[in-house]
Amino acid sequence: MTKARTIPPRVTATPAALGLIAEIRKEHPDIIFHQSGGCCDGSSPMCYPAGEFRIGDVDICLGEVDDVPVYISSSQFDAWKHTQLILDVVPGRGGMFSLDNGREQRFLSRARAFSPEEQAILGDT
Repeated sequence: MTKARTIPPRVTATPAALGLIAEIRKEHPDIIFHQSGGCCDGSSPMCYPAGEFRIGDVDICLGEVDDVPVYISSSQFDAWKHTQLILDVVPGRGGMFSLDNGREQRFLSRARAFSPEEQAILGDT
């Protein structure tokens, strides 16, 4: 009997992140995340109302967290494809244009490296 190969998710969220997502969705039911590549807001995951952030031709959807799509630029994806992105929350101010701003907590990206087996399943070997 062969063991089923489950595709590991490229993005997940902590319970704290899911709580902040639920809070934001009370005011903005349709939202998206984009993993920033730097500049003004560092490398924070930015949360936007759906339709107010232009997804580029080079952006890749990593997956969804609580039915919210999470995007990353292809250059960032190439650098981080060996890791699982974990959305988390820490105290502080969110990015200037991100919906977590002004809530005294902000989203933070954490990561864990995929195992060699997971990388093989994902085709990232």
